[in-house]
Amino acid sequence: MPNPAPGFKKNPNRIVRLEPSPRRVRVKFGDEWIADSTNTVLMYETGHLPVYYFPMRDVRLELMQPTSHESYCQYKGHASYWSIKAGDRESVNAVWAYQTPYDEMTAINLQDYCAFYWERVDHWFEEDEEVFAHPRDPYKRVDALPSSRPVRVILGGVAIADTTNALFLFETGLPTRFYIPASDVRMELLVESATTSICPYKGKAKYFSAEIAGVSFPDIAWVYPQPIPECQKVGNLICFYNEQVDAIFIDGAEIDKTTMKFYRGD
Repeated sequence: MPNPAPGFKKNPNRIVRLEPSPRRVRVKFGDEWIADSTNTVLMYETGHLPVYYFPMRDVRLELMQPTSHESYCQYKGHASYWSIKAGDRESVNAVWAYQTPYDEMTAINLQDYCAFYWERVDHWFEEDEEVFAHPRDPYKRVDALPSSRPVRVILGGVAIADTTNALFLFETGLPTRFYIPASDVRMELLVESATTSICPYKGKAKYFSAEIAGVSFPDIAWVYPQPIPECQKVGNLICFYNEQVDAIFIDGAEIDKTTMKFYRGD
């Protein structure tokens, strides 16, 4: 009996597709490898980050316990959930699968796969390298290019950075970022905050807040002290949120910030 997804009727341009990944992907919880596969697929869905789905045969199902929890997606169907139990630890509702998906998802065999909440397990590996935050999108580029073009950052009415030695970072889908040597930044106006973030393409970032003329600008800039090998160029350079400073001038012209979105640790 036909069982089409109601969501595609209302939103025919919505994309939900699976693409095979050539990488070995592993998931660890506690002392146990929960999943280990060279046959994962990446789900690409409009408005979402990519998600790894694992063939059921490559998952340690004996460490999973079904729960009564469920969720619903108008494009994929009803999802069932499992908790992971390994040693004396438990991760509740960490795994989900669409066991009886809508027809559009049956056509791509979604019923044969399950997925893990990234933050509800301990470690993710692509081949032998640990990956943080979320899967890396193979369609995303991160290009860090040195530039002698003058870059000037204004914050609180003060030129907090002024350089001709910036690194322009071009990342698919995000605004251009300008990474500036600390020697060209008014570091006396910045104070390190407790905030951190992790980017799978660049590494772990630390943040700075600014105090200018009695006004606080929390977490206005960040730095990658030890970036991952693929993005070593940005190491120890300071980057300000384009969207939150007064202005950024490139070659003497103010850049347009009206279409920029706020992202932490780009």
